Amino acid sequence: MLKMHITGIISRKRDNLRLTADEIRAAVLGYSAGDITDYQMSALLMACFIRGLDDNETLALTRAMIESGEIADLSGIAGVKVDKHSTGGVGDGTSIVIAPLVAACGVVVPMMCGRGLGHTGGTLDKLESIPGFRTHLQVDEYKRQLEKTGVAIIGQTDAVAPADKKMYALRDVTATVECIGLIAASIMSKKLAEGCDALVLDVKSGSGAFMKSDALARQLARVMTNIGAGFGVTVEALITDMNQPLGMAVGNSLEVAQAIETLKGGGPADFRSLVFTLASRMLMLGIKGCDERSALDMLADKIRDGSALKKFAEIIVAQGGDSSVIDVPERILPKALNRRNICAKTGGFVGRIDTAAVGRASVMLGAGRLRKEDVIDYGAGIMIHRKHGDCVTAGEPLATMYYNRPPMLEDAAAVLEGAWRISRKRPSPLRLIKTLIPLTLPSPSRGEDTKAPGLLSSPRRGED
Repeated sequence: MLKMHITGIISRKRDNLRLTADEIRAAVLGYSAGDITDYQMSALLMACFIRGLDDNETLALTRAMIESGEIADLSGIAGVKVDKHSTGGVGDGTSIVIAPLVAACGVVVPMMCGRGLGHTGGTLDKLESIPGFRTHLQVDEYKRQLEKTGVAIIGQTDAVAPADKKMYALRDVTATVECIGLIAASIMSKKLAEGCDALVLDVKSGSGAFMKSDALARQLARVMTNIGAGFGVTVEALITDMNQPLGMAVGNSLEVAQAIETLKGGGPADFRSLVFTLASRMLMLGIKGCDERSALDMLADKIRDGSALKKFAEIIVAQGGDSSVIDVPERILPKALNRRNICAKTGGFVGRIDTAAVGRASVMLGAGRLRKEDVIDYGAGIMIHRKHGDCVTAGEPLATMYYNRPPMLEDAAAVLEGAWRISRKRPSPLRLIKTLIPLTLPSPSRGEDTKAPGLLSSPRRGED
């Protein structure tokens, strides 16, 4: 691609003109092929961030990302393939529990996840804190594992939506994360390319989410469900609260330990509640005639009888990890050498938590990336001791930082200290599950030209 061409595309978007599908395709495929530089794509991403993307541009962007690589054909694997995806939060390690739990119920779970983005953590980074765990599986290996175990938790291969993989990493370090069109296209290109038949979306809203308001979260959910419908995939979305960290752990090995505790029947109440809510929606999409009560009962049974934990062990072994982490996580998972408490300066009630600040502090401690080339410290992170509405006394620990030798320790401590607001009155409780966006079914009015090759042309709600 000529540099003049990409410059023209950038300038058109800068000037708030709608990009054509051909222009978007040229930019995306050119960047994927290496014909467009990081600085040029950064400029285009910033123009998209500032000017926004309409529905047609977002659909074209999704299609171009899919076309940049392979599409996994899972039609040879029996049953409805159901995935779940979160738009990103702080302490949101639910996928680590949901994937084995739903698979233990007999639903095939092809789960393609991402790395940390901005102040939010990434499922791949968390799983890679398990020694030996491989998230980079080629498409054929991914399909074989699904056939054998009924579940795989993988990252994008070089073959699946490679343009998105490059753009995702670039957005993380160029302040172009919080854009509805870019988020929707990134998420849906992976989900459509991985071969799922149905998808449950956990769209976060609040101080720790990319969408700060419920209205923006609903808008993102609408865009993604419409994309799914256009490509023949059944999509359901829930708007969930991210005005405080989910659970009590923030950081890679800390969140894996919390996930294992949950699979054993424990875990923080809010974390467990969201796991069961999302997993139940997946079962209702994947099992014919399954209602919410039946789904919740089935999930509880699989936790109680150890089937979900056993399935997680199968995943770990299949992907090269050390499954003894299930029995002795404190010995197997990476640990931080140092701890430091962040304490309340006054007594009262936790009235507000700046959840994004908690996420930023964890990144500063080494749990995430400030630059694309940064290496993650898997043992670093934060344990939360007091959450929204909790009563605290002066000097009581609100959180504990876990760290080794981060260069920004004092900055992280200052950010974390400022994240809690203590009030004199107990605040109203937060509602974890805010809204259910009903099933969006494929729309025939979009026509065949909107469907990616190899994807289902119609959804399946469940099979016998």
